Amino acid sequence: MNLVEPGDRVLILINGVFGVRMREVASRLGANVEAIEFTWGTPVVPEVVEKRLKQETYRIVAVVHAETSTGVRNPVAEIGSLLKGSDTLYLVDTVTSLGGIEVRMDDWGIDALYSGTQKCLSCPPGLAPLSFSDKAMARLKGRRTKVPNWYLDLSLIASYWGKDRVYHHTAPVNMIYGLYQALLIILEEGLEKVFARHRQNHLLLVRGFEEVGLKMLVEEPYRLPMLNTVLCPGEVNELSLRRCLRSDYRIEIGGGLGPLAGKIWRVGLMGHTARKESVERLLSALRKLMG
Repeated sequence: MNLVEPGDRVLILINGVFGVRMREVASRLGANVEAIEFTWGTPVVPEVVEKRLKQETYRIVAVVHAETSTGVRNPVAEIGSLLKGSDTLYLVDTVTSLGGIEVRMDDWGIDALYSGTQKCLSCPPGLAPLSFSDKAMARLKGRRTKVPNWYLDLSLIASYWGKDRVYHHTAPVNMIYGLYQALLIILEEGLEKVFARHRQNHLLLVRGFEEVGLKMLVEEPYRLPMLNTVLCPGEVNELSLRRCLRSDYRIEIGGGLGPLAGKIWRVGLMGHTARKESVERLLSALRKLMG
């Protein structure tokens, strides 16, 4: 919304639902959108991106760090290195990754980063933490046209949050206090310990899946610890099993999206729920249901 103007060339790297949504948003803003698409369940390949960037130039290159629809971790740092020294803005979706795995905005050359409070931050939904680099702010200030949405105009919001406190909106202060407390809990535990907890419980879950005969969708090097995708056995009605988990065991897991609908389950281990007891409770229920 803030960085795209009509006619801008935008490259979206797609390997799941949320990359598709990026393309949809940029298209609605009048951008000249191109995409490189990769097989769902596999990561973006930097060498393919590098080849395109040697041929074309773009205002924005955008990618999802943790693709929630497939459980894939994309090589954000490697893609950022391809854009180093260029005029292209690098935009990254960290909705699911922030608070669960390492995110290094400056070191990875990210210019615009956004997230959500409801995933690994374990905070009520409704806020979108974001950060713009100096380069992104300069591009925003140099727009030829106004941001096409008053409420989301970051140039106005920046003045509200800045030294001058130019009124823009009534802030959702209760939600901001909630976010403050959620971040404080993470910092008190320690970032490295939080990341380790997510990974340890992910590995525990994967071992449990294998013990009951389930196979993971994503190859091991590219798996997310906070979003685990497992292939549904052909003999199991995946929707019925999910409904039974919810009604009988009060456990909710997600189904597949897009081309993976009916083919996978998506199991979240995010923030507070990334704990041994959560994993053991799910595995116990699956053993009973899959007998």
